[in-house]
Amino acid sequence: MRKLSVLCPIVFLLSLCMHAADSNPPLLLRFPTVSKTQIVFNYAGDLWIVNREGGEARQLTSGVGVEVLPHFSPDGSMIAFTGEYDGNRDVFVVSATGGVPRRLTYHPADEYVAGWTPDGKKVMFNSWGSNFIHFEDQLYTIPVEGGLPTALPLPIAEDASFSPDGTHLAYVPHPKWQQAWKRYRGGQTSPIWIASLNDSSTIKIPRDNSDDHHPMWVGDTIYFLSDRNGPVSLFAYDGKTKQVTEVLHSDGLDFKTASAGPDAIVIEQFGAIKLYDLQTHQAHNVDIQVRGDVQAVRPHFAKVEPKKIQNFGISPTGARAVFEAWGEIFTVPTDKGDIRNLTKSPAVADRDPSWSPDGKSIAYFSDDTGEYELCIRDQNGLGTARHINLGNPPSFFYTPTWSPDSKKIAYTDKRLQLWYLDLDKAAPKLVDHDYFGGFGPTQLGQTWSPDNKWIAYSKQLPSGQHAIFLYSLDQSKSFQVTDGMSDAVNPIFDKNGKYLYFTASTNVGLTTAGLDMSSQEHRVTRNVYLAVLSKDEKSPLAPESDEEKSKEEKKADKDKDKDTGKDQPAEKDKGKDKKQSASKVAGNDKKPDDQDKERDKKEEPVIVKIDIDGIGQRILSLPIPGKNYFGMQAGKTGILFLAEGPTVLAEDDFPNVPQTIQKFELSKRKVDKVVEDVNDFAVSFDGEKILYRKGESWATASSDDSPGGGGGSTPKPGFGPLKLDGWQVYVEPRGMWKQIYNETWRIERDFFYDPHYHGLDLEKAKKKYDPYLDGIASRDELTYLFQECLGEMTVGHMFVGGGETPQPKKFKGGLLGADYSLENNHYRVAKVYNGENWNPGNEAPLTQPGVNVKAGDYILAVNGRELHAS
Repeated sequence: MRKLSVLCPIVFLLSLCMHAADSNPPLLLRFPTVSKTQIVFNYAGDLWIVNREGGEARQLTSGVGVEVLPHFSPDGSMIAFTGEYDGNRDVFVVSATGGVPRRLTYHPADEYVAGWTPDGKKVMFNSWGSNFIHFEDQLYTIPVEGGLPTALPLPIAEDASFSPDGTHLAYVPHPKWQQAWKRYRGGQTSPIWIASLNDSSTIKIPRDNSDDHHPMWVGDTIYFLSDRNGPVSLFAYDGKTKQVTEVLHSDGLDFKTASAGPDAIVIEQFGAIKLYDLQTHQAHNVDIQVRGDVQAVRPHFAKVEPKKIQNFGISPTGARAVFEAWGEIFTVPTDKGDIRNLTKSPAVADRDPSWSPDGKSIAYFSDDTGEYELCIRDQNGLGTARHINLGNPPSFFYTPTWSPDSKKIAYTDKRLQLWYLDLDKAAPKLVDHDYFGGFGPTQLGQTWSPDNKWIAYSKQLPSGQHAIFLYSLDQSKSFQVTDGMSDAVNPIFDKNGKYLYFTASTNVGLTTAGLDMSSQEHRVTRNVYLAVLSKDEKSPLAPESDEEKSKEEKKADKDKDKDTGKDQPAEKDKGKDKKQSASKVAGNDKKPDDQDKERDKKEEPVIVKIDIDGIGQRILSLPIPGKNYFGMQAGKTGILFLAEGPTVLAEDDFPNVPQTIQKFELSKRKVDKVVEDVNDFAVSFDGEKILYRKGESWATASSDDSPGGGGGSTPKPGFGPLKLDGWQVYVEPRGMWKQIYNETWRIERDFFYDPHYHGLDLEKAKKKYDPYLDGIASRDELTYLFQECLGEMTVGHMFVGGGETPQPKKFKGGLLGADYSLENNHYRVAKVYNGENWNPGNEAPLTQPGVNVKAGDYILAVNGRELHAS
C-alpha cells in the first residue's frame, strides 16, 4: 500500500505534465538555420537560439522591427540576418554567443540574407537595389568586415547556395510571384539552376513545372524543397548521376524553408522544426520551448489615428460625430465634451454606425455572436445593445439607414440585396436586389421618404446603367422612376416630401483600364434632376415674373415659399436655434425630462403623395451646372448639398479624391460653394451642420454659411476641426487576431467566386489551422498563417497583408547616381548615370549644372567630412 501511495502521485504528476505538453499550442518558428551544435530561428519578430537537441530557447536579438532570414557562418561562430534596426531592411551580423549586431549594408533598397561564401569571409544577399524593377533581385556578396557589395554575374537571382569550392552556385533564377499559391502549375513556377561563376553558363535541375526552392549544396548533392510529388518535401539532386530523388516526404503541412549545416538540414515545417541527419537520413522534430517577454501580445492602449476611421456619421443636430475605428464605435463632440467608446469590445468587429433621427440610438453591425447582426444601442453608451438576427444564410451587411421616425432601418448585404426592418417586428423584408457587384460594398443608395412609407434607391439594370426606383412599404412593390437611358444615382427626398432629387449622366461608361493606352480617360458629367412626386403639384421651376399681387396670391406665394425653403429662419435667429437643437442631444443645458419633452414635440406630419403614372414626364432638370457629382445629401427644405469631384479622375486621386461641397437652394435657384478639397461629408438630420474630412483631418461647417461655411480660417464657435488628439482605444491583440482570423474564413465563404471553393472543404480546412492561432506571437505571424490558409484555395491574386506592426524610426538614405570602386583607401567613381534632369524624380545628382563629377574622380569628403574606404 505504501508503494502504491507513492506511485499514484507520480503517475498523476506525469499525467499533468503530459497534458500540459499536449495543450501547448504549436508555435510558428520560422527561417531556422543550423550549426554543429545550435539552431537559430525567428519568433515574434526576433531571433532566438537553442541547442540542436531542443529545450528552452534564448533570445538573441530584440530590435523594434523584424529580424529574419538568419544564416550561420560555416564555422558556426556568427549569424548573418536581415534586420530593421534603422528602419530599412539591411544585412547584419552578430556573434552566436550574443552581442550588438553590426550593420554591413547601407543601400536604401531592402536586402535579404541568402547565405555565406564557403570560406566564411563574405555574406551573400539578394536585393533589387541595382534593378529598375523592384521584384527582380540580384545576388551580391559583401565582406563580413564591411565594404562595398559585389554583384554575382547573374542578371536575376535569389535563394542560392554556393558549391563547396565556391565556383558554382545553385539558385532560383526568378521568384514565384505569389508564394502562398499552393499546387501552382502556371508559367511562373520557380526552377533551380546551377550556374558556373566563371562564364555564367547554367544547368537546370530536372523538373516537371514544379515549384523548387531553397537549394542547399552539400558535397556533390544539392538538396532542395519541391512540391513535385504533392506536399512540399525535401529532395536531392545528385551532381554525378543528375538524378532527383525524394529524401524526406512531408506527412502533413508543407515544408516552408530549409537550411543546411555541417551534418544536418534544419527544416521549417509549418508549425514545427525538423532536423534531417545527413548521415543516417533520418528526421525528427526538435522540441523547442520559447519563454520571453513578447510585447506584441500584451493588452495595451493605442492612439486612434484618423486614418483608422472606417465609417462615420453625424448626430441629428450635429452635436457629436460617430466613428468606426479599430472595430469599435465612438462618438466625438463637435465642440465640447469627451470622446466615448460605446462598444468597448476589443475582440469584436463593430461596423457601420448610423445615428437615429430622434437622437436616442445608434445602429451598427456586430459579429459579437460569430456572425454579423444588427445592433441598436443607446447613444450615451449606457446599458446593453439590442441584437437583431438578420436571418439565414448569414452575410455581411452595410449602410444601415434610419427612417425619419426612427422606427425602421434599411440596409444592404453582400448578395446585392436591399432590405428594411421594422424594429418592432424585427423581421427583415426584402425590397430588391442589384444586378452587378463591384469591389466594394453594395451601393444601392437607399433613402427614406419623410412619411416613412417609401424607400428610394438606385439599381443597376441589365445594361449596366442605373435607374431610380421607389419602393412602397404599403404595397410591398417597387416602381421604376427613370427610363434607364441615363445612369441615374444618388436619390434623395426633399424634406417637404414633394420632390425626389437625383443625379444622372448620359456620358458615363467604360474608361481605360490597366495597361490600356489606346485612349484617354473621358470627362464624366452628371446633372441634377428633380421629380415632382404628385401629379397635382406644380413645378417649382415655373418661370418667374415680378407682378403686383392680391392678398390671395400673396398667401399662395407664402405657402409655396414654405415648400421651397424660402421661409427659413432669419440669420440672426439661426445661432439660437442651433444651440437649442444641440442641447437636445448633448444635454448640456436642460434636465433629462425637459430634453425628452422637447425631443418628443412633433412637427406637423409631412404627407407624401406619389403618383407613379406619368412620373417620368414630371422630371425636371435643375439649374445646376453639369459636373462629376460623387454624392448628394439633403439639407433643410429646398436645400441640397452636392460633392463635386474632378471631371477626369487620375490614379493619384485615390483614395482621397478631392471634392468641393456645393449648396443649392431651390428657392433662389442658385449654387454656392461651402467648403473645398474635402474627401467625405455628411449633413446632420436637421440640416444645420456638415461633417467633413480633409485627408486625415475632420471638421464641421455651418450649412447656412456660403461661401466658406465653417470651414474657413476663422470658423464660428461650435464649428471647425474636431479635437482628436487624445483619442485612445484599448487593444487586446490575441482577441483581435482571433476575430480577424474567423472573419477571414467568413469572407472566403461569402465572397469567393466559386461556390465549391475549388474543391476545398472550408470548415475542414479551418479546423486544420485553428490550433496555430493561439500560438501566434506577432501580427506578422497572423499574416503568415493567413498566407498558408488561403494558399489552400489554389487561386491567383489571393494577397494577404496589412495589420499593426512595430515600426522602427526610419532614416532615409540617398543615392548619388553612380557606381564606385575602392581604391587607395578611398571611394572612386566608376560610372556616372545621366538620369533625366528635366524630369522630376529622375534627376541625376552628379550631373547637375556646376557639379561636373566624372568617372575616375575620387570622393574625398561629404559635407566637409573626410571619407575613407575603411
